[in-house]
Amino acid sequence: MARPDGGLIQETNLQYYAGAQIIYTSAPTTVYVFTFNTALSLGSSTSWNPFDADYTLNNFKIFTSPNGLNNWVEYTTTYTLLNNSTGSRITLGNAQPIGTYVKVQLKAEAVANNYGSYEYLSINDIVNNFIVGYVGQDKLIPRVNRTDVIFHAKRGLQEFSYDTLKSIKAQELSVPPSLSVTIPQDYVNYVKLSWVDMSGIKHTIYPTQLTSSPSNAPIQDNLGRIIQDNFEDNIEGTSQTNERWENFNTENITGLYPGGANNPDLYMDWWGESTWGFGGTYGQRYGGDPVNMQMNGWFNIDDARGTFNFSSDLAGKLIILEYISDGLAYDLDTKVPKMAEEAMYQHLLYSILSTRRDTAAIAPQYKRQRYAALRNAKIRLSNIKLDEIVQVMRGKSKWIKH
Repeated sequence: MARPDGGLIQETNLQYYAGAQIIYTSAPTTVYVFTFNTALSLGSSTSWNPFDADYTLNNFKIFTSPNGLNNWVEYTTTYTLLNNSTGSRITLGNAQPIGTYVKVQLKAEAVANNYGSYEYLSINDIVNNFIVGYVGQDKLIPRVNRTDVIFHAKRGLQEFSYDTLKSIKAQELSVPPSLSVTIPQDYVNYVKLSWVDMSGIKHTIYPTQLTSSPSNAPIQDNLGRIIQDNFEDNIEGTSQTNERWENFNTENITGLYPGGANNPDLYMDWWGESTWGFGGTYGQRYGGDPVNMQMNGWFNIDDARGTFNFSSDLAGKLIILEYISDGLAYDLDTKVPKMAEEAMYQHLLYSILSTRRDTAAIAPQYKRQRYAALRNAKIRLSNIKLDEIVQVMRGKSKWIKH
């Protein structure tokens, strides 16, 4: 049974599984305090009046009932919301009589964000716990500013996100006719790009070295000199490299002759040499480069424009972009798995001690403790399961294929 009285699990089963909380009105009132791990979000106000809000943008709905069992009616009269450390304080426009049940129901996406919350600790909890356990009289750190602890906590979360924490995100996108999609706002580096077939199966898209995306394309005169405008700046034109790559038939790279579905024995490599065969020779051309001998398409990154550029055979296809974030972009990201909690405390301890003049000499021994705690966190979060290893090893006698 969940404990709503301030135990380790703060939410009731109804709050966690159904995303709902019900409060009984024992006295006529307009104020109700709801306690969800997910903060309630009110629709954006369309004027200076705080009661003039678009409630369809909320991540929750309010219902009332005379018995709390059925006859739930959505409350659409004006109300206000205030989030603080004790919960979400909702003030209704009309006072509810004694015996009324008031329910807040999170919308589907807000309920999903709430699942698994017990697995993590917030940065705020990490900072508070560290100050309680390591800061004070007769402790390793006699005093420290809270802002310093927050700074080192954020830096630690950022570094842990790169190779320790589960910080991989995924976006499902469609490749437009321009063959370019925008790099995500919180992108640091990509993990994998794949296109998805009609069965929902992923096919890996590989980066290509056959082309690039020039950052600029200045216009030249007949003598090859770059032309400037009236402000003495170079006049920029359209990149012909990108246009040629978009119009290029990528089947010429893989080895399958254009229209090869009707004549599968004819192949052409990307430098123009063709060969004839009688079946069974596909992918076995002499001198073929395995990097280019695949049919899943290619991509390259245009850092200047902030886009992923794809080959023409991927136009209109559904792709999945898996990438690494630094863990600080959004509030939902700033959470630390409990299995890495000790590593974060050791990181804070070492970082603070190493930046102080009177404790810098003893910092190296805490650096070793930080390294050991981080190594343990990586092992715990690696999520290695014996059954999964056995399943993979069943194919150990087969040839390695990709």
